[in-house]
Amino acid sequence: MKKILLETSFSKIYMIVMIIITLLILGGYFSYAMFTVTKEKENAISIVTGNLTYELKVDGEEENTLTVSANSRKDFIVSLSNPNNRVGRFNFYYEESLPDGVDIGYIEKEGVNTPPSSTGINLEKVDTTGSSNTYIVRVANTTNSSVTINLGVSVGLDYNDLELPENGHLLRKIISTGTVKEVIEDDIMNRLNYDDSEQTFVTGSNPYNYIWYSGKLWRVVSISPSDNSVKLVTQWNISTVNYDNDSSAFAGSYMESWLNDTTVDGFLYNLREPEKFIKMDSKWNASQMSDTSKPPSEEEGGTIVEDAVGLLNVYEYNMTGGSNSYLNNNLYWWTITANNSSTNYIVSYDGSIGTLGVTNGRGIRPVVNLKPNIKIVAGDGTEDNPYRLEGDKDTNLEGTLLNTRYSGEYISFGIGENNLYQIVSHETEGLTKIASVEPLKENGNYKSLAFGGNVNYSSTNTIGSFLNGEYLTNGDYLTNEQVNMIENNTTWYLGAVANGQNYKLAKYTDINMTSLTSNTTIAKVGLLRFGELMAGQFVEYVSDTYSWTLTPGDTSYYVRIIFSNGYGANFAPWNPYNIRPSINLKSNVIITDGDGTLQNPFEIEQG
Repeated sequence: MKKILLETSFSKIYMIVMIIITLLILGGYFSYAMFTVTKEKENAISIVTGNLTYELKVDGEEENTLTVSANSRKDFIVSLSNPNNRVGRFNFYYEESLPDGVDIGYIEKEGVNTPPSSTGINLEKVDTTGSSNTYIVRVANTTNSSVTINLGVSVGLDYNDLELPENGHLLRKIISTGTVKEVIEDDIMNRLNYDDSEQTFVTGSNPYNYIWYSGKLWRVVSISPSDNSVKLVTQWNISTVNYDNDSSAFAGSYMESWLNDTTVDGFLYNLREPEKFIKMDSKWNASQMSDTSKPPSEEEGGTIVEDAVGLLNVYEYNMTGGSNSYLNNNLYWWTITANNSSTNYIVSYDGSIGTLGVTNGRGIRPVVNLKPNIKIVAGDGTEDNPYRLEGDKDTNLEGTLLNTRYSGEYISFGIGENNLYQIVSHETEGLTKIASVEPLKENGNYKSLAFGGNVNYSSTNTIGSFLNGEYLTNGDYLTNEQVNMIENNTTWYLGAVANGQNYKLAKYTDINMTSLTSNTTIAKVGLLRFGELMAGQFVEYVSDTYSWTLTPGDTSYYVRIIFSNGYGANFAPWNPYNIRPSINLKSNVIITDGDGTLQNPFEIEQG
């Protein structure tokens, strides 16, 4: 309410009326106010601001409550409309204080209008009607019970009118783009553990810390306060290898070699621009420990290895929550921590920590440290919509040659329930080796076949005859167009790798890779080798699923198989197990659609 005192003379009243008219013309505070002039007392009038109406909707319904279940996060589409024929200023607020473990704010995304701010939203009139804005409002709830939050709207004619009620709190901006550190720290769902001064750990069973980089799904494990680098581990096993032959030390091991291999078959070689994205001189604490406590630092005499790629140590696994954390993915996988001179700690399928002799084959979850300047440009950190990194998120790939893409990226290839493959490598120049993500299925069940009468794969043994015959011709697995994309004659390497032997022997005569093994075969379709990229990766763990590799466990009796939980073992070739076909696609295969993620795999054709 605003009041202006008047003298009794008519001329003074006339002057005030003229001032009001002038203000109406010029705009400003009174621009679209509705006025009522009344005689309150002698010598006084009142100027009353008319009410502004609005419409508030949540997910398309006339609603002002946001309800989120326990330990989850939800994005709401909130719209605000001004049906008036004059300008109004509006703003969202939430009522009452938030419970501990609950967070609310708005996100700026492409296609969403100006977000709420302290200066308010100016909804201009359009012709004779008002306008509207749409917002993404995010609520995160880390408590063990459902929460409901009431939204409100403050209304006024200008900035000064936008006073919130006593129990109202303005929405804050949530960081959805920025450095990886900033975005991860800004999301309450990640439940950061600051107990260690050297690493800030992401904890909980389902934090929003998924990142897609270089054809692989990763999880953020920790942030280093010293340089703001961010530690990532792959969500799934990438392969299975023997850790070493006689020593549990990481330095000089088969494991260190596999992770940092810069040949065409190596993990590091197949990462996208590693010098741009990751710290090439990362330090890995590989100290031998008789327990799972924090390993000694370099200053304290700990064993520190400098490499681009490493593994998690057992302490880091525990600091995220161990078997109750997101790192428990129901797989077997190696840690970098030695228990004694010949055994290392592993994480078992149930998330428990055990020890195992280094001569055995188990899964590998590579770990890298992202450089501090790497930015998130898209995604929301969920498994279905992981964060995407600047420089790794490509758009408009139509017409791009498939042989320029990255190990791990998904391809729509095959028919029906067998229609998902993954890039393995570009082992043969110009070609793209791919493999079925899961073993072949028939009517929903995994197909099983004996390997053959001996340990050597060929196009005429039991499994090779199927892959180079029925698999290509019966129309249940591939279309004719897809068969024509496959290179006719690929060399498949059949070197043996026994327990305690180096994975390189599957392809080379010695661990120095001086020459290729002479034990080979030529076929259109084959299988992956033991220790090859993607040989241990599945979309998810499936019990009782064991897939053949090409690799003999010795020269006479056994062939290597890999359980879907990452366990590597030797089995006699006459036993029936599952099949993951591997093929080389021709150099002229191009991408027609998709971005290579699991949610949007590449569509391909011959160019």
